[in-house]
Amino acid sequence: MGALVFNATTAALMVIMFNGGLELLGRGTLRGRRVPWAAVGLTALALAGVLAQLCWSGAMDALDDDPAKNGWWRVVTAVFMQNGGLLGGAWNIATLAAVAALADWYWGGPRTLVLFLAGVLLPERADALLGLGGHHDADPRNFAGSSGATYFLGATLAAALLVRALRARRAGTADAAAGKELLLAAGVPVLGLALWFAQANGHGLVSCYGFVLGALALCLPGRPTTAPAAAPAPAAGSSAQAPASASS
Repeated sequence: MGALVFNATTAALMVIMFNGGLELLGRGTLRGRRVPWAAVGLTALALAGVLAQLCWSGAMDALDDDPAKNGWWRVVTAVFMQNGGLLGGAWNIATLAAVAALADWYWGGPRTLVLFLAGVLLPERADALLGLGGHHDADPRNFAGSSGATYFLGATLAAALLVRALRARRAGTADAAAGKELLLAAGVPVLGLALWFAQANGHGLVSCYGFVLGALALCLPGRPTTAPAAAPAPAAGSSAQAPASASS
């Protein structure tokens, strides 16, 4: 029963982050957006990791992040290994693809990759700095998997949504939609902390870290945009309207 509650609450946190990302970008604008190549690349690496596990029995031993083993590469390669079984691995890859796509459309490809890498490298160091002992414990399930970095990345979108909602309130332009955005965005760190304190659920804690870094990333030059890329203007002298049919 405890495992079921753990999985359900962890999934609920992801649902909140995903819906927040949709609100940030605009639910009706996704179809016309560019291909999110950073998301495609990260998903391809995750699928390649699963393929390596299927074809090589020693992949997990060689590439996971077991603190009892040496290897500087493990903290990165472990992210693309999956050890939650068939359903757990499918959930991790699907959520990685979805969250990374939303992040790519908002932050842009380069920043998305940097934020994802931060989600790989920073949580353990932040844990140590706060005296939480690092993200490892005796449970081998913590030695691999993409979920931590995915939740970190998703929380950066929640931070951006919260900042936008607060600005709308400050400017006096807030409406019912802004209120919904505020609840969705604030729900990520609130539920994340609740999961951490109630369940020692690391997904909640890394979501709080991602939320903070996302807020800081908004201070950098080159503001992200929620608008889809505009279609190229027609060339001079050409008709702005496509012909009904082409002659053979």
